[in-house]
Amino acid sequence: MEFDKDHCIKMNDGNKIPAVGFGTYSPDAVQKSKCEEATKVAIEVGFRHIDGAFVYGTEEEVGRAIHEKIEDGTVKREDIFYTGKLGSTFHRPELVRSCLEQSLKKLKFDYLDLFIIHIPVSLKPGPDLSPMDENGKLIFDIVDLRQTWEAMEACKDAGLVKSIGVSNFNRRQLEMILNKPGLKYKPVLNQVECHPYLNQSKLLTFCKSKDILLEAYCALGSQRDKMWIDQSTPVLLEDPVLGAIAKKYNQSPALVALRYQLQRGIVVLFKSFTRKRIEENFQVFDFQLSEEDMKTIDGLNKNLRYLNLIQLVDHPQFPFKDE
Repeated sequence: MEFDKDHCIKMNDGNKIPAVGFGTYSPDAVQKSKCEEATKVAIEVGFRHIDGAFVYGTEEEVGRAIHEKIEDGTVKREDIFYTGKLGSTFHRPELVRSCLEQSLKKLKFDYLDLFIIHIPVSLKPGPDLSPMDENGKLIFDIVDLRQTWEAMEACKDAGLVKSIGVSNFNRRQLEMILNKPGLKYKPVLNQVECHPYLNQSKLLTFCKSKDILLEAYCALGSQRDKMWIDQSTPVLLEDPVLGAIAKKYNQSPALVALRYQLQRGIVVLFKSFTRKRIEENFQVFDFQLSEEDMKTIDGLNKNLRYLNLIQLVDHPQFPFKDE
């Protein structure tokens, strides 16, 4: 994988993406308020790739942080690579653009650098982002994602977004888009959960064969949000093998986990609200893992998924039943 001097990777549409991104998911109001400050710190430290989403509910805070760093001369808008995501209640083709426009309004941007379908599972359209029935079950919608994709392509043609991609798609779902008659633009990347316990090697091989980048979320395991994560799962960063490799390079287990993905040609995301960790994790370009250590980390794979989205399992487009 070739990085240029700015640590960017060229995507299949010719646009470049910074190889390391800063995540902005915030599960509650306290963290949402911290998100703005953390985004400013990330830009000060050197991060230029900011990963957001309509459903995170933090785009106003993130937008304010970016604009403050533009106004104080730290960056220009074109230095920032911002990813937004299409919410599941907006999959119907006539709704796609409105989701994007709402994100642009919150961010106070003219365009997004990347817009991706957040998850292939469609939910009932409406003001509620997690529409529930009287039994507390999510209300699904059935949408042909090939039509959703055509609406994404139209957003690119309209100049509202520079690149388009997907997230949480399995191989079958990617093939459905790639084999679509009249396909105008291929997805530039597929953002998925990926870390040493779920190394996605088969999906990575497939994506590389189609010139689609893989982008890793939960690259350090997970933040262990009780709403989504099984609390009995092992903590990745406490893994003794990862710990021993980290010691060998005089680095943290987190940095080793991030570096592992970069050397596999994967764009990698991480999230923290503390300056010390944000600064530390930007040092991922300062060392290299040996081939032997890469193989050792490959051997940690357990196909363990932290974010299993069990609430969506009955949907026909649920992505995690096959690879």
